[in-house]
Amino acid sequence: MLPTVAQPLGEPATWRTRLWDKLVSLSSMHRTMEAFLAGRPFERGPWLAVGFGIGIACWAVLPGPWQWAGFLALCGAAGAGGLLIDVEGELGHLRAALIGMSLMLAAGCLAIWIKSALVGEPGIARPEVVTLQGRLLDRQVEGARDRVRLLIRAQVEGHAKPLLVRLNLPDAADQPGLVEGAEVRLRARLMPPAPPMLPGSYDFARAAWFQGLAATGNTVGPVRLVTPAQEGWSLRQWQQRLADHVRARLSGSPGTIAAAFASGDRGAIAQDDEEAMRDAGLTHLLSISGLHVSAVIAGAYFLTIRLLALIPFIALRVRLPLLAAGVGAGVGVFYTVLTGAEVPTVRSVAGSLLVLTALALGRDPLSLRLLATAALFVMLLWPEGVLGPSFQMSFASVIAIVAFSTSAPAKAFLSQSHEGRLTRLGRHLAMLLLTGIVIELSLMPISLFHFHRAGIYGAAANVIAIPLTTVLTMPLIALGLALDLFGLGAPAWWAVGKSLELLLWLAHAVAAQPGAVTMMPGMGAGTFALFVGGLLWLALWSGRVRLWAFAPIALGMLALLLTRTPDVLVSGDGHHVGITGERPDLLVLRAVREESFTRTALLENAGMTGDAVALEDWPGARCNQDFCAISLVRGGRRFELLMARGRDLVAIPVLASACARADIVIADRRLPAACKPRLLKADRALLGQTGGLAIDLVSGRVRTVAETQGEHGWFRRPPPYAPRTRQAGPTPASTRVPDPAFTQ
Repeated sequence: MLPTVAQPLGEPATWRTRLWDKLVSLSSMHRTMEAFLAGRPFERGPWLAVGFGIGIACWAVLPGPWQWAGFLALCGAAGAGGLLIDVEGELGHLRAALIGMSLMLAAGCLAIWIKSALVGEPGIARPEVVTLQGRLLDRQVEGARDRVRLLIRAQVEGHAKPLLVRLNLPDAADQPGLVEGAEVRLRARLMPPAPPMLPGSYDFARAAWFQGLAATGNTVGPVRLVTPAQEGWSLRQWQQRLADHVRARLSGSPGTIAAAFASGDRGAIAQDDEEAMRDAGLTHLLSISGLHVSAVIAGAYFLTIRLLALIPFIALRVRLPLLAAGVGAGVGVFYTVLTGAEVPTVRSVAGSLLVLTALALGRDPLSLRLLATAALFVMLLWPEGVLGPSFQMSFASVIAIVAFSTSAPAKAFLSQSHEGRLTRLGRHLAMLLLTGIVIELSLMPISLFHFHRAGIYGAAANVIAIPLTTVLTMPLIALGLALDLFGLGAPAWWAVGKSLELLLWLAHAVAAQPGAVTMMPGMGAGTFALFVGGLLWLALWSGRVRLWAFAPIALGMLALLLTRTPDVLVSGDGHHVGITGERPDLLVLRAVREESFTRTALLENAGMTGDAVALEDWPGARCNQDFCAISLVRGGRRFELLMARGRDLVAIPVLASACARADIVIADRRLPAACKPRLLKADRALLGQTGGLAIDLVSGRVRTVAETQGEHGWFRRPPPYAPRTRQAGPTPASTRVPDPAFTQ
């Protein structure tokens, strides 16, 4: 027998065979995806809501209209590609998934784009002191800050059309006639809505854009009442009267929290109590949200169904779950309106109404598909909510509860019906604690991304605080209000006070524990996307495939651990500078108040829990009336920083000499062209284009606020600075020459 040609080449033939097998495997990937989708008929739907949210996020991340249009074109191309798949063929599920996700991605991008175009209001260009006259739309009393916050649509001098402005009025200047509907005339100091102070800080300008808010500020002088409000019913007045009534029945800190539960008025809660609740992971209890709405609706539902079941005439003729669902829906809507109908509350009541509908129809109320429907409804009305922590934390916590409680291990853990009552009670308590831990872990990336902090003991604290609030405190408040109609509410209010004293004690005790709060520097958007994608994959699929979620989560954790704290933080106006790494506290160029937003933003972005110490009080700095200089050693190299803090003119030759010896110069004013540091000149001209800065001296990376804003309408860059020419002449008499010891 003659040898074949392939026999001497057996090993290469085997290699080619393996390569061919891999190509065949890759070509059959679409069949694998089809089988995967076909085997999960109840898990595919929620991903359409996820696609809608991704479309919204892509609009926010992409810089401008050309990129948004390109994204929509890609979605259209992907959908058209799905249409090419034979509808009667064997890839029907893959075809539907490709078309559906393409449509939802495009719909999400279009929804927020359209809303931005319809409601977006550009802020005023610069700070102004103006006289304005308009109608008072809303007022909110903030007793803890000794002020009243007014929302006015007014005609402002220098502006062609009326503007929506929000003003702070001191308590001492408040008047009885300043209520909704009144026309007022006043003088105010207005500021444009502030962009993020630093990369990763809260973006108030974006929030104001979608609220139609053009300016914020403070009143200057008295407010003149031009036209009194018409007599009639006012929701805000009713809410304020209810809050005042509760605080009259219950004094001190418990009274302020009880008023928040009853009416949604948080303005009187003391700052230290609010900080303790935040650090203990209990701050969600202070704002009316899904927990409170669900507790009210559940109480009304079960109370109705139990009481009506005692009446045979009704129980035998009426479908009680349907009637109880109607009562619960009515009570929930009433509570939402009573507490101000804020967006988070409306979002919560919408989801609760869907749950009631499922109960009335005999469906499973704990369903991820039902939750996806609620999320899609909310995103259609408030697409911008997807970008904020309120939406993300609300739905993340509910997704975690539903996914964990419906998982096979959780069901198996609670299925031991043959055990005694104490053992079953212990299992339910353990399940409650485990659910709290799962919620805390799912919320931790969101908290770190938005607030740069996360609580460690929140799960254990919530195991006590949530039942205490929903089962004891809120029913007692309702009982106290009902008994007050007959003058018999004192015992109920005493019990409310004791329960809230216990809640406050728990918050302060947990917040005071070592390591109660973990601070981290700003998390990048890519790292956050890894966490969110992994957690959604873990929650929305079932079976072993959900374990793939730990790959992006692990990558996100690695990226988070490798994130370096910025060495230098510069605010957008150059007025505030923070320096990290020299001591446990943050070094700041100018002293800041303990409770100021500036101090909080600097510490949060630095990932530090210490204090803010003025640079001039640190022995390693050299400061005079005009500048502060400091030497920083990072990565084995010495960096010289020069920071302006005075307002007087400095002789240009002396300034140029000092700049030449510095690596980085920071100033809250424009510096002359003669100032040429070795690496970076962050003066008013540059910061006007970039916004706040976060500088990593080791890698040389400079993150800016502007790089996250793109061409969105709420971020306005000033025009390029054109320096004015100056005639040669003697140095002005007001020019200051720095101390020679400082400039050398």
